[in-house]
Amino acid sequence: MGMISAQFRFFLRVFLFTAMLLVFVNSALAGPIVVLETNYGPLKIALNDEKAPISTKNFLAYVNNHFYDGLIFHRVIPNFMVQGGGFKPGMTQVKTSKPIVNEADNGLKNIRGSLAMARTSQQDSATSQFFINLKDNAFLDHGVGGFGYAVFGQVVEGLDIVDKIARVKTGQFRQFSDVPVEDVIITKAYEADQPVMKGRE
Repeated sequence: MGMISAQFRFFLRVFLFTAMLLVFVNSALAGPIVVLETNYGPLKIALNDEKAPISTKNFLAYVNNHFYDGLIFHRVIPNFMVQGGGFKPGMTQVKTSKPIVNEADNGLKNIRGSLAMARTSQQDSATSQFFINLKDNAFLDHGVGGFGYAVFGQVVEGLDIVDKIARVKTGQFRQFSDVPVEDVIITKAYEADQPVMKGRE
């Protein structure tokens, strides 16, 4: 009886976790889909314009202006995150639009595969740079270690490509650390014509 009860509790926890994850994913997939083509392979990202309208609008503006085409993932830290959207090869910083309001209090979490806005130590300083979480990074969530980092999307295809990027060799480049030795390039970023899936009607 004790063994059955323990197994039941285990499967119940798994079921509840899966259900919670599906709620998040279905919500995210109801929004726009963006494809980031890289020299390591393509990533497909579902944006959550319902819970993160400011971040989503900002990101799509950069995407539709072809801003990210030719930029690099300039910061790669295994078991943490990969960051891009602000530098050309050679670590030449690009000019961006004005900073946006931080939406870290939108309820979305920095879980594995989530897309979030990168920023400085200033709360509302995010512009074009973003990062993809390689694992659950709860310390980046709102109210845990400060205001937090705004999640606005989720990788729905190509997480294996993200993991491949996470394994590249990195080093120091001038004042920058964790820079890939060989460029990881976003060759093209664009909004997909149709979402891969829609949330509940």
